[in-house]
Amino acid sequence: MASPTRTPPDPPAAPPQAPLPAATRVRTRRGPGKTLDRMPRELRDRARGALLGLAVGDALGAPAENLKPSEIRARWGRVTGYVTDHPAGTDDTEYAMFSGLLLARHGSALTVAHVEAAWHHWIADRDEGPFRGAGFSERGTLENLRRGLAAPISAQHRHAWSDGLAMRAAPFGIFAAGRPAEAARLVAIDGSVSHEGEGIYGGQAVAAGVAAAMAGAPVGAVVASALAVVPDDSWTARSLRRAVTAAHRGERAVRSAVVVGGYPWTDLAPEAVALAFGAYAAADGEFREAVLTAVNMGRDADTTAAVAGALAGATRGTAAIPADWAGAIGPSRGTCLPSMRGHHVREVADALVTAATRAAPPPSGGTVPGSPVPTGADDTLTAAPPAPTAAGPGLDNTTAAPATTLAPPTPATPLAPPVPHTPPAPPAPPTVGNPVDNLVLAASDKPDEEPAP
Repeated sequence: MASPTRTPPDPPAAPPQAPLPAATRVRTRRGPGKTLDRMPRELRDRARGALLGLAVGDALGAPAENLKPSEIRARWGRVTGYVTDHPAGTDDTEYAMFSGLLLARHGSALTVAHVEAAWHHWIADRDEGPFRGAGFSERGTLENLRRGLAAPISAQHRHAWSDGLAMRAAPFGIFAAGRPAEAARLVAIDGSVSHEGEGIYGGQAVAAGVAAAMAGAPVGAVVASALAVVPDDSWTARSLRRAVTAAHRGERAVRSAVVVGGYPWTDLAPEAVALAFGAYAAADGEFREAVLTAVNMGRDADTTAAVAGALAGATRGTAAIPADWAGAIGPSRGTCLPSMRGHHVREVADALVTAATRAAPPPSGGTVPGSPVPTGADDTLTAAPPAPTAAGPGLDNTTAAPATTLAPPTPATPLAPPVPHTPPAPPAPPTVGNPVDNLVLAASDKPDEEPAP
């Protein structure tokens, strides 16, 4: 925590950024002699859908966080919309914005040193806000950074397996649209400061899934892309497979297949990520149903609904998000991260698309499973139009970003690692899982709730 004798600096001013010019085009190659020029409108719409979907899911799920389905039913019946008068995102939205702005600044050149320095400059050395750094993994990370520990040692705390990286992983899929492996690489760099093991895997699965959805991949291919970037025998992969296998039987089956019965912590990355993908698969990518399914399953409902919302928003675009839900999402209040106050998820999405379309992607040599869009060194993404929907209009996606788009915050002095060292390569997550990993080896694990009447 910040020293009480220091006056923390003011939150960074958000300088105006010029709008994305209407003539800006994405050069897309689909083989020799098949170069296409496309406006980035579809990418921008999917990007806004992903981050707005994340924020909406976060706000919808926040009241149900840490509750059982039976407790949710007792309070509200089945949740079908906002249940508070002033819905707002939580740490999930603000940390996603933080990582998104950092990624928009550095792109594929992002290093562990960049991430570590940003955590110091914008979080650890400032007033944290009422949430004191949000979840347990974030608190543990901040304590280690303030003690002078550098990444990856800063990630060695009791909650390195949490879903704190998964909740902020969507921006990496937006930036690396159509390149799941690159999204997974970048999110592992970001996560090396705060997570390890299954916590890294959860973030990689989400980032890769969003990257595939941004390319117009169908739901099955989105799930396959997530599974392709994590070890096949990891807890994350096992839980994700169970969830999507049970998805056709509904949310109760998904929850029963994944939740660790009797375990008190609801922020387990393998559990939360699997519940989110299960909700997304059960809804066949439809936004409203995906998010509400995640909310009504309880547990870490703000994170599971945020991830499901990011996946479905990238799949269907902004038009799939009900207008009244989208309209409730305004600029960040900075409740958890004061440095994010005044930023809007839409503007972060636009900054990521601008950064992605101006940078030549590095070779990846991979493809999105089930997607017609190749993702090799000579094949830059062009997204397919978002799937049609009968839902409300959401955000306007017919014009370029407004002139008041907020750029990533720029510090007065260049960022530098707080402890001089040679930035290590992103650590390979260990194959040994969470201490409670042995609790989920059996597919018969049951949820910690009584049967519905």
